[in-house]
Amino acid sequence: MNIRRLRILISGLIITIFLVSCSKPGTKTLSIIETTDIHGVILPYDYIDKTELDASLSSSYSYIKEVRKNNSTILLDNGDNLQGQPEVYYYNFIDTVSPHLLSEVFNYMKFDAATVGNHDIETGHKVYDRIKDEYDFPLLAANAIDTKTGNPYFKPYTIIERDGLKIAVFGLVTPQIPEWLPSELYSGIEFNDMVKTAEKWMQEITRENPDLVIGLFHSGWDGSDEDKNDKYKDGSAAVAYNVPGFDIIFNGHDHRVANEQFINSAGDTVLILNGGSKSTTLAQADISFIPLRNKKWRKVITGKIVKVNKYKPDNELIAKFSPQHKVVYEYVNRIIGQSSADISSRDAYFGSSAFIDLIHTIQTEITGADISFAAPLSFDVKIPKGPVTVGDLFKLYRFENMLYTMTLSGEEVKKYLEFSYSGWMNTMKKPSDGLLKFRTDMKGKTLFTDGKAWLKNQPYNFESAAGIDYVVDVTKPEGSRVIIKGFTDGRPFVENKIYKVSVNSYRGNGGGGHFTEGAGINKDELRGRLVKSTERDLRYYILKSIETKKTINPVARNNWKIIPENWVNMAKKREYQLLFGATE
Repeated sequence: MNIRRLRILISGLIITIFLVSCSKPGTKTLSIIETTDIHGVILPYDYIDKTELDASLSSSYSYIKEVRKNNSTILLDNGDNLQGQPEVYYYNFIDTVSPHLLSEVFNYMKFDAATVGNHDIETGHKVYDRIKDEYDFPLLAANAIDTKTGNPYFKPYTIIERDGLKIAVFGLVTPQIPEWLPSELYSGIEFNDMVKTAEKWMQEITRENPDLVIGLFHSGWDGSDEDKNDKYKDGSAAVAYNVPGFDIIFNGHDHRVANEQFINSAGDTVLILNGGSKSTTLAQADISFIPLRNKKWRKVITGKIVKVNKYKPDNELIAKFSPQHKVVYEYVNRIIGQSSADISSRDAYFGSSAFIDLIHTIQTEITGADISFAAPLSFDVKIPKGPVTVGDLFKLYRFENMLYTMTLSGEEVKKYLEFSYSGWMNTMKKPSDGLLKFRTDMKGKTLFTDGKAWLKNQPYNFESAAGIDYVVDVTKPEGSRVIIKGFTDGRPFVENKIYKVSVNSYRGNGGGGHFTEGAGINKDELRGRLVKSTERDLRYYILKSIETKKTINPVARNNWKIIPENWVNMAKKREYQLLFGATE
């Protein structure tokens, strides 16, 4: 008998044993479904690009209803739902009187629990406190602590009963929120270490004698977005390994899809699942509880990832929320002004661009700062010449960041820019070398997805500056590339002089590391560098600026460029095709 045939026979035997054991009298089955990082993709319509979507929460609901017909089901969400599409922005900040669309839909779908995400906290107390009260289910985060009481601000865990089974669901949120968001958005809350919090609460959860323990963590598997060096520094992996007791851990935050087994410090197997993002996929765990003696169970746990675009939107959900769709549709299609030219984020990766310089112009107008820093917050978007609508501004400015005015010395400005371009561009030794940093495999070969290359680092960290004239010499090593010639208005640039700079609040709180790793400013010092902040998000002020001007004439300032230009131009032709699958 050959090896292949033997393996087939063994596999068949294992499956047979599994099916027999699962069919044992008294066996109970349960399905647990996770949505995560929906980012406002609720109804099957993209209110930014103004196109129909083939995957949305409405399609997820069609699948969820199918599962519920055949099995006991628990429905969970892992946060980051209040930012992204205008349909949530509208109910966050425009219509604050009506019930929020997200809470109405989640209640309609009968969610059992959810964990709060960092982008939910980004909306501010008025929004997430309102959502918490509107939900028919608990909002979790054991490590978000009320500084007045010392107790969790949100519920730490919940016990859900299904078919005589007790299921414990324990929630955590990434503790890095203070590094990204202004403290005003989470006043009265501090975010504690995930591992220590889980260790504390696991003792109480164990006393509940649950039949299954689930971790619902709005945190990436590797923990810190900014430090990938230590896999177990913080985040879901650290909890999964160091805190025995979890049967399943659902991840979120990093938008990755995961379905894998993990062995913890006690030698137990934990199922790790991550349902991806923007309603394109779901994570599902299926559990068979096989009765043993002494009222205990043998648990057989399997996981899978479900592609949502295979399912049509649920007609009943669409009909119920069609009035809200109409309201948001009219909101995003409201014309606020005219643009005299097309602008595209594609141009921003290769030098000064009209897309980023429009942001620079408005930031400078608002703050009066000497220097403006900005980056492409959307990877690949275009705003065409002609009418500019509210929806177009979600392309131009993706996040609800406030605008900060801060102080930096000239030397720190240079270090800030050096840091930005070191994450953005390679060192070129010859014309055929690559300009941009792409994701590569272990052998250094560029990785492709759907025929397109992906940048190694997030483009929202690719900061350029306005107000100063400078060049970036990519033949020089990282840290020695930026040559600042002076201010665009003719003033000399002095390294030991203090200047006012305008940056978004994510950056100003340390996000991306430009201030801390780049300029070398201690995190504790950042607050002291803040001169002032806008009261509302920058997108709001961009909208008001365009409404006032009525017509915008977006052009590249050309205050900075990458050299040597002939090398850069050759690289741009190659890499534009790699990134976008098209020529300029």
